[in-house]
Amino acid sequence: MMPSKTLTALQSWASIARWTVFGTLACVLVSLAFNTVYFRDLGEPALQRSLVSATVLPILLGVPFFLYTGLRVRGLTITNLRLGLVARTDSLTACLNRGAFTAKVTTQLARRSRGALLMIDADNFKAINDVYGHDAGDEALTIIARSIRTMLRAGDLVGRMGGEEFGVYLPDVDQMSAEAIAERIRRAVNLAGFAPEGQQRPLAVSIGGVAFDRAASFSELFRIADQRLYGAKETGRNRVMVVHRDDHPVIALKRSA
Repeated sequence: MMPSKTLTALQSWASIARWTVFGTLACVLVSLAFNTVYFRDLGEPALQRSLVSATVLPILLGVPFFLYTGLRVRGLTITNLRLGLVARTDSLTACLNRGAFTAKVTTQLARRSRGALLMIDADNFKAINDVYGHDAGDEALTIIARSIRTMLRAGDLVGRMGGEEFGVYLPDVDQMSAEAIAERIRRAVNLAGFAPEGQQRPLAVSIGGVAFDRAASFSELFRIADQRLYGAKETGRNRVMVVHRDDHPVIALKRSA
């Protein structure tokens, strides 16, 4: 199967080719029609020469003009796409940023009534920054983000919500499947190699989540998953707590690092 990026590139070049061919052809037709009407009284030889000129000149001028214009439009389109990607992506972890993640999940929730939302937070992250510095902290975040992505399916969404906190949206899963995916993420982070200043240091995350099987809003799911996340931290960290939307207890939890 042809990769989507390759297919998109071919479609882009095909559009430029069509633009060049049909643009030039239109110029030729207009030029022929004008010369036929304007020079028809000059006699057959002169008319034929004018028609040849009306065909050749638009081709000589039109092909480079339309090709150049098509390439410029393509370049602007690529630039706009890249700017849009930058605007939606967290520069450190290459995950969606908070705004893009929230918007995409909200769109998904309008179409689906079954799935799960996970909130993931790095455990004892402040200690990494304090002991090894912020560069090591940034490296730890990229490792955690990569570990999360390796455990996700096609169609799942991951975003950096801010600081050392990530969000994951899992469409079309039940509570048991969401717990299994969350547990795989937790283990993947535990097994990830992180050695600041040559010293092996284990990484860990706490994960809270909520599964749902009827229409739900992002704000409601986020609130429940966030409560479960900090419930996991309050009960020892490096663990998973996923509840069903209809069963979770509404409690206030004190956040800890």
